Amino acid sequence: MLEKLTKFVAEHPGLSVSAAVNLLITEALRMEEHPGVLFRTGPSGRRAVIVGGPDVWEIIRAVKVTRAAEPDAQPDDVVRMVAEYSGIPQHQVRTAIRYWSAHSDEVDAQIEAADIAAREAEKRWCREQDLLAS
Repeated sequence: MLEKLTKFVAEHPGLSVSAAVNLLITEALRMEEHPGVLFRTGPSGRRAVIVGGPDVWEIIRAVKVTRAAEPDAQPDDVVRMVAEYSGIPQHQVRTAIRYWSAHSDEVDAQIEAADIAAREAEKRWCREQDLLAS
């Protein structure tokens, strides 16, 4: 167990052993509270994901976009539309919504970070196109 923990800490610069233990315990408790959610490390850090599916923030962003586009839709219809559009089952959409309801600040921050990264990528692409068109 200590070898696995040491490897985890080495793969996550900036984490001490005690911080890693706290993180992993917190995540284990969240997984217990939210069946169908687990955690992965990626370019943007650790984040909640749906087992066999996308990141929770991706689903929640889709829910928010759908709700904004269809303000009169019933909640079940929003879930159905997101499931149809994303190709994931409705129960996974609902799992993401339940996780968000308990950890909205975290998930909303991930959505905002992704939106900022997308805007920055678009700006870079536009500058490239401007240079090439000159």
